[in-house]
Amino acid sequence: MRIKLSIQTLASQEQNLKWFALVLGIMSTIATIQDWYPYTMFISLPFCLIWIYCAWLHTERQLKYINIIFSVLYIYGIARYIITN
Repeated sequence: MRIKLSIQTLASQEQNLKWFALVLGIMSTIATIQDWYPYTMFISLPFCLIWIYCAWLHTERQLKYINIIFSVLYIYGIARYIITN
């Protein structure tokens, strides 16, 4: 019951999450252009996680799986950065 309530609460915030994802996407693009490695990965990971969640809400399988792949790659990149530095 508690989990269902949390999912409904998050679903009601979907539009706010999408706006936040837009801000993260812009920040990630700026970080890429400015060559602010590794910030690009740290900014892009939550962007992908938001879109996985939004795709899950609407069962947009292709969008969800694309963002899952990118999330795994960002997690790998972040872990590699932490281990090697």
